Amino acid sequence: MTHTTRIAVRSDDIDVNGHVRDSKYLDYAVHARWVTLAHAGLDATKLVAAGLGPVNLEVSITYSRELVLGDEVAVETRFEYPSPKLVKVVQTLTRRDGVVAAQVVSVTGLMDLRARKLVDDAAGRYGEFLRDLTVVDLVPFTGSAPRTGR
Repeated sequence: MTHTTRIAVRSDDIDVNGHVRDSKYLDYAVHARWVTLAHAGLDATKLVAAGLGPVNLEVSITYSRELVLGDEVAVETRFEYPSPKLVKVVQTLTRRDGVVAAQVVSVTGLMDLRARKLVDDAAGRYGEFLRDLTVVDLVPFTGSAPRTGR
C-alpha cells in the first residue's frame, strides 16, 4: 500500500538557482514518512518510552526533475521488509503535473535504546505500536508479531 502526503514548496525551500535545495527533498521524505506512520497509529512518544527509536542506516536520493516555488509535491511512501532487522522505505516525489521529481530510498532499523543495537524483528516491534498495519504493508496474524504483506 502507498500513502500519499502532499507538500507545498515554500519560498525558504528554494536555492539561489530558483529550485528546491537538495536537502529539502530529504526533509519532504522524512515528513511524509512520519505522517504515514502517524496515519498508521504510531505515537512516537510511546515508541521512545518503550526504549525504541528508528535509525537510518542508508539513505539515497535520485533526482529526476526539479521542483520550483509554487510546485506541490506528492510524496508516495511505501514500506518493504528485506530482512527481520531492516525496514526499507521507498518514497516517490511527484510534481502536480505528474512528473517524478525524485525518489528517496531509506534503509532503517529500530534501535533498542538501552542496548544500543538493532532489534531482531523491526516489523514486529513496530506493529506493537500501530493501529492499522496495512498502511505500512504489514499483515497481522495470530502469533507473537505481524508479518510482512509482501
